[in-house]
Amino acid sequence: MNVVVIGTGYVGLVTGACFSEFGVQVTCVDKQESKIAALNRGEIPIYEPGLDTLVERNEREGRLRFTCDTPDAIQSALVIFIAVGTPPAEDGSTDLRFIEAVAREIGRCSDGYKVIVTKSTVPVGTARKVRSWVQEELDARESKATFSVASNPEFLREGAAISDFQRPDRVVIGVDEEDEQALAILRDLYRPLFLNETPFVICNVATAELSKYAANAFLAAKVSFINEIAILCEKIGGDVQGVARAMGLDRRIGSKFLHAGPGYGGSCFPKDTLSAAHFAREVGVRFEIVEAAIRVNERQREYALDKIRTALSGELAGRTVALLGLSFKPETDDIRESPAVDIAKRLLEAGARVRAFDPQAMAHAAREMPELTLCKDPYEACKGAEALVIATEWNQFRMLDMERIRSLLDRPILVDLRNIYRSESMREAGMEYWSVGR
Repeated sequence: MNVVVIGTGYVGLVTGACFSEFGVQVTCVDKQESKIAALNRGEIPIYEPGLDTLVERNEREGRLRFTCDTPDAIQSALVIFIAVGTPPAEDGSTDLRFIEAVAREIGRCSDGYKVIVTKSTVPVGTARKVRSWVQEELDARESKATFSVASNPEFLREGAAISDFQRPDRVVIGVDEEDEQALAILRDLYRPLFLNETPFVICNVATAELSKYAANAFLAAKVSFINEIAILCEKIGGDVQGVARAMGLDRRIGSKFLHAGPGYGGSCFPKDTLSAAHFAREVGVRFEIVEAAIRVNERQREYALDKIRTALSGELAGRTVALLGLSFKPETDDIRESPAVDIAKRLLEAGARVRAFDPQAMAHAAREMPELTLCKDPYEACKGAEALVIATEWNQFRMLDMERIRSLLDRPILVDLRNIYRSESMREAGMEYWSVGR
């Protein structure tokens, strides 16, 4: 079976590499010639543990290739995954112009039956639009080529995407109820996961499209909920980690995403919550819980800045702050909607100097914030700073030499926005310790 993945961003590249690992012939397509040239040189444009090895092996064994020749790739494929970007518009809606461009190109190039699959996160009704765009192009050239449109949303966590694809919690496939052919083809494509007894959810297209938004909106609401609890804990002398543990041991709730901090970020939660709320309003429904989660998340950024300001006696202008972490979460170089980046920007806007370190994201952050002072490690970041702020919970920040940190800081202040240290041990180390909800 020949598969084409159009778009070599995070989702497209991981999807293509993982399908090729299943033994499928995969062509990854992108309009950016420089990106394709880099991939053909073995240069991976994103940091994702294990992805470089996967790409190198499958390229070497002839199952994975990269090209800018979209028409040729489309004509040789049975299944076409659309994995291009779906950025948010100013009003919170989803910009589908890249989806439309791909759909129309498929219509212009198809010469036989194709299964067209939306892998990008898209609002409900997008598959119907894709069908219309493809058909318009086929009609314009009086082509008799046929096609199916399906939805197969991705549920990949950055930093764990390879294992998420190869050992997923579930696979969701949305097809029209009468489209047995498309379903049979997609079942065959995912056959290695059927053999591993992966749960499959087979549903109609609208259900599949909504499932991704529903999952991300629920998890975002869970993050915002525990952040609200954290603020309550600070008012009453409670410990948010104790509350989270008590909640998480209830199997109906679970412990995941109950970690207080500076709010959620990344490429999915902010965009998907805004899009879900916008789509709901379009169909005459208010997504009240999601809208509240969005407001809480926005407030949480200011809450984090206020905590740093308070730790520094109410003044940020002229202060030097050491900031550990720039990516929105560990094990990725992605800084999109990163709370750490937002905090860094707010510190700079308030007149502070920021000395920053991140294991993977500094190149991206430097392009966005040239005013940052980038440091080679956490200890260099602390030299001459008046406070240390931990904004992303990379594992290498969990066992810092606090005696050395204390000697490098002008003032022994640690603002731990991820609660990775214990209050008692930090006080014993001579640090003035600030955390979230404790």
